[in-house]
Amino acid sequence: MHARLVAALCALSLVALPAAAQSQNPQAPQVTVGGLVYGQYLYQLKDSLGAGNQNQFSIQRAYLNILGRFGGGITTRLTTDIAPTGAGNQQIRLKYAFLAWTPTNSKLTYKFGLVQTPYIDFEETLWDYRMQGPIAVDRNGYMSSSDFGAGVDGRWNNEGVNAQFLFFNGEGYSGGTGDNHKDAGLRVSGRLSKTNDASRTGGLRLTGYAGVGKATGGADRNRYIGTVSYKSQRLTVAGEFVSTKDDAITGSILSAFGVYHFSGSKAAAIGRVDLLDPDTDTPDNKQTRVITGLSYQVQSNFRVLADVDLLSFEGGATPAQDAIRNRALLQMQFTF
Repeated sequence: MHARLVAALCALSLVALPAAAQSQNPQAPQVTVGGLVYGQYLYQLKDSLGAGNQNQFSIQRAYLNILGRFGGGITTRLTTDIAPTGAGNQQIRLKYAFLAWTPTNSKLTYKFGLVQTPYIDFEETLWDYRMQGPIAVDRNGYMSSSDFGAGVDGRWNNEGVNAQFLFFNGEGYSGGTGDNHKDAGLRVSGRLSKTNDASRTGGLRLTGYAGVGKATGGADRNRYIGTVSYKSQRLTVAGEFVSTKDDAITGSILSAFGVYHFSGSKAAAIGRVDLLDPDTDTPDNKQTRVITGLSYQVQSNFRVLADVDLLSFEGGATPAQDAIRNRALLQMQFTF
């Protein structure tokens, strides 16, 4: 009797083994593919040089995103950036290529590879109009939106506080690896008051960024940013101060922007002012950029923007600058 019982139990265990083994198999990878495209029609309001580029259609950016999700909190991202070269051609380069790991129940995500730098992605999400052009620190060449490095993201209290630290090359994703000098950057954002926007940029917030390092060759490269912002589902307003140091040259940027979504409409009004002082020790070298426009969300994946982009130079513009400094644009963004 006992022998038969033992034999039956052994048989059951052999039948159960494959099922148990199957339940422990790792999660099947999930891969999604999508894209993001920025296109525009540009009209130079003053074509004093007669260069023949007074009006033109172009694709300013085309991103192809491949996202992977695996078991154990592992995710990956590969993004190609297709951009104009200025000679009527397009170039393809990597924008992101990284592996991220979020341990079970952890508030932290560790990243390695070609990743987002700590500040630009945060402000672009807050502003929400990258389709118009880069934000001030990116447009003027002080920071890059991605770079080669390793770091960690953190989020606490339902995005009440979020932060990102990155140790990276410092030359940007299109600037090569540089030499042995490196940069380190830390952004911390805290929500002082809630609104009906519970995202990582929503609410009344204080955000700070500090980036220190050495450029290729050893010159100082330091960036400090302080930002106050308010974002709800209808209104976004923000102001920031940027201090820059490149070797012996100290510069600054003051930037303010706002977005208002009209009630019961898919339309919104935008405005932005960027005041650039590339060298605080040099007089009459400030630049002021004013952007204003109206956008319309045609569909969930398609938005258009009509705007003017006006740039003035305190010390006067060169003929080449004067020819292209004031522009009217019809821009579009679509995702798939």
